Amino acid sequence: MMNQQGSGTGPLSKGSSSRGTGPLSVLRKTHVVTCFLMRTDERPARILLARRSQRVGSYNGAWAGISGFVEEGMTPLEQAYTEIQEETGLNRDQLRLLKTGAVVQHVDEALGRHFFIHPFLFEVVPPFTIQPDWEATEMRWIVPDELTRFETVPKLPEVYQSALHGEPA
Repeated sequence: MMNQQGSGTGPLSKGSSSRGTGPLSVLRKTHVVTCFLMRTDERPARILLARRSQRVGSYNGAWAGISGFVEEGMTPLEQAYTEIQEETGLNRDQLRLLKTGAVVQHVDEALGRHFFIHPFLFEVVPPFTIQPDWEATEMRWIVPDELTRFETVPKLPEVYQSALHGEPA
């Protein structure tokens, strides 16, 4: 479940926004996970996108992977499994970790956060049923090449590429 606190929070001085302009601001260091679930029982393989509801804390209505704040005391991988279970109803035995991507950073001065995004790519083991929770209004399986056609949370295509080209499990 996502909350407003996150893990590793604290002030972080940053001299500019993600576009290289803007006043000096204090940003909260925020670690999040983004999980891409892939189904390979169809060709071509597809990934799951979730449209963020109005009830989540940010980027309402944008498409995203399965994501959430890394809670204190949890590793990013542990948090990834937790988010997947909460947001889709899938358990660990229905998932196979394929790759762990390099962290992608995103500064959002409007939210006062410096995000450290931990990407993961999982294969979903059939048979499975997705049971969305309140954090998403819609979920859709897409061919990865279609990702740029969606209005997504910041840097989602870059985060997907990091997961896709990450370290094998």
